[in-house]
Amino acid sequence: MSVARSVADILHDHVTLEIEGIDRMYLNGYVPRLQHVEGVVHFFRKHRGYAFASSALMDPMTKGFIAAIEGFVAEQGVPLITFAKGQRKDKIAAKYRAAFTGEEGILFVGKAQEKANVYRTEKRRQPQSGQSYPWIVRASALVNHYYCYGIDRDFGPFFLKFCSYFPYTAKLCINGHEYLKRQLAQESIAFTALDNGLLACADPARAQQICDGLSDRHIDDLFRKWLDRLPHPYTTEDQQAGYQYALSILQAEFSLTQVLDRPLTGRVFFEEVIRENLDLGRPDQVQFLFQRRVTKRTPGRFRTRIITEGVTPSLHVDYKHSRIKQYHKEGRALRTETTINDPNDFDLRKGLQHLPALRTVGFAANRRLLDVQRTSHACTMADDQFARLNRPRRVGQQRVSALAFADPVVQALLATLVLFCFVPRGFSNREVRERLALMLGLQPAALTPGRMTYHLRRLRLHGLIQRVPRSHRYRLTEDGLRTALFCTRVYQRVLRPGLTDLIAGPSTPIPALRTQFHHLEDAIADYLATAKVA
Repeated sequence: MSVARSVADILHDHVTLEIEGIDRMYLNGYVPRLQHVEGVVHFFRKHRGYAFASSALMDPMTKGFIAAIEGFVAEQGVPLITFAKGQRKDKIAAKYRAAFTGEEGILFVGKAQEKANVYRTEKRRQPQSGQSYPWIVRASALVNHYYCYGIDRDFGPFFLKFCSYFPYTAKLCINGHEYLKRQLAQESIAFTALDNGLLACADPARAQQICDGLSDRHIDDLFRKWLDRLPHPYTTEDQQAGYQYALSILQAEFSLTQVLDRPLTGRVFFEEVIRENLDLGRPDQVQFLFQRRVTKRTPGRFRTRIITEGVTPSLHVDYKHSRIKQYHKEGRALRTETTINDPNDFDLRKGLQHLPALRTVGFAANRRLLDVQRTSHACTMADDQFARLNRPRRVGQQRVSALAFADPVVQALLATLVLFCFVPRGFSNREVRERLALMLGLQPAALTPGRMTYHLRRLRLHGLIQRVPRSHRYRLTEDGLRTALFCTRVYQRVLRPGLTDLIAGPSTPIPALRTQFHHLEDAIADYLATAKVA
């Protein structure tokens, strides 16, 4: 069997199974009407009928909730574990899961002290009368949290965590790959599991349908199901009055798993990715995208790192609070995984109902990374494309100047575009201007917005970039990425080092390329002499 030496070849010819789906999700359970001070005051004064709102009224609720949890533990006969500082909760859960023989149920309840946002009462004083009165304020406190680790018939392992203090926020953690395995088993579809995914499946199309079918409604149903079975901090009357939990997304992982035909193929993939992106040596960590600001008020980190841990490399692309990670999973599969820690990074809300839009962003980011890698390794251009780029053109009624290959400004401009190929929101005039000025050895102020607008117009009319609708931002087109990669790499990796070899001074060692050119010159001279050409 031949060994593939191209990223495109590996992705096209050596992938035996491809599954795209939600991986780990971490969700916040909260009561919307109790997320602000006015809502808390209304809860105690209007709903429960107290004369005033105070944290003293929260104490009986807290004691009752803790007693209900302890009663549940005793009734179900499950352990109540106090987690030690730094103790790995997942390891404890794995031990209990291995010993569990039922279809579903709670394995154990763990207790740990963690910080939480709570409400407290502080005394305030009337300036006129001097009389004091209680006032509810938000605060942070170190309080007990109860982790309910369980197994669900449809979702597999999960945990539901409750804060023991008002307003009793909850956290739900699930894994989409465990959901997939459970559904395949229920439908009697044979599969071989990876640690967190599938290595093989008798019906890949059905497996993908199951992943696509994991919706916000399914997740919400799971949450409601276990809220009904576990102790609840609010009474039935509270819930009927509208004080019910809702879910929002704290963290979501969207993964693309591509199982490879053999381990060597995965190692070759990363060798090629590293070779394409590292020109000098093999350091443990390289950053070749830079830190930028998206707006004046929103600092964001944008960088790509290739990290080698032992002999297994992984690629990380950071974007604000989110990250794309690519690694060789268990030596058998290529895992590309986008982790979104704040949906606001993509102008989306955090509510669970926005999961469909968020998964579109996550899966598109995975595919975008693979497309860039595929194009990066095969960025050739046709002769006519290269010729059009180097000639002035007319696009409709507009004339556009050439993007001359040998022009240093054009080379710097194309190299700058490559830096923005991973940024989901594209780039603005200012962002490109600042980076281009650095590449040209200028101060950012020396490159005016008008001059940058001229360059962006040229790129747009040549079809290398396109404007993001309803914005002043731009995005690389597929042809633009291919053109930028081809021109910059030919210039930086072939033309410049090749010419340096040919014109090397007499004191430097004679490179092999110059020796071959000398042989060529001699052969041409002999040919001309034979042809009797003066």
